[in-house]
Amino acid sequence: MDEIAEAADVSRMTVFNHFSRKEDLFFDLDEEGREDVLAALRERKPGTPPVEALRLFAHWAVANQRPYVRFHEAGTNKFLATIQASEALKARARAIRDELTDTLTVALAKSVDRSLPDPVASLAASLLVATWTVALIEAHRAFQLDQDLGKANAALLGLIDRGTKGVQSALEGTPYI
Repeated sequence: MDEIAEAADVSRMTVFNHFSRKEDLFFDLDEEGREDVLAALRERKPGTPPVEALRLFAHWAVANQRPYVRFHEAGTNKFLATIQASEALKARARAIRDELTDTLTVALAKSVDRSLPDPVASLAASLLVATWTVALIEAHRAFQLDQDLGKANAALLGLIDRGTKGVQSALEGTPYI
C-alpha cells in the first residue's frame, strides 16, 4: 500500500479512501463491470427478457473490449497466476462473486417487478454468475495457450451462450426468459 501511495503521490489513507482492502486494488474493475451489468438490465429494449439482455450484454462487452473482458499477452498470465498464488485474492474473488450474485438477484427481480425474496431470481443470478465465471476462466486459459484474442473471445462467448441456454431451460415459464 505504501508503494502504491508513493507512486500515486498520495497518502496511504487516500488509497484506503478508494479501496477498503488491498485485494480490491487487484480487482479494481469489479465496480465498472457490475455497473455495466445493471445498466444492461435497466436499459434493455422493450420485449427483451432479462436473461437474454444479459447474454447480449456479454456480446456487447466483448465487441466493445470492455476492460473486464479484455485479454493481454503478459497481463492475463500474470493476473491468473497471482490469484492462484494468493489465498487472500482467491477469497476476495469468491466474495466478489457472491456479492455480484446478490446484486444480480435484486436487479433481476426488480426488472420484472417481482418482490424479494424471489427464489427464481436467486436461481437465475446464481446460474448466470456461475456461467460467467466458468466462461472467463476458460477464456483466460484459451488466451494463455496461444495468445489468440479471437479464440479467447470465442471461448468466452461460446460458454456464455451455452450457459444461457441452460439458464433459459431452468427458468422456463418465468418472466425472466
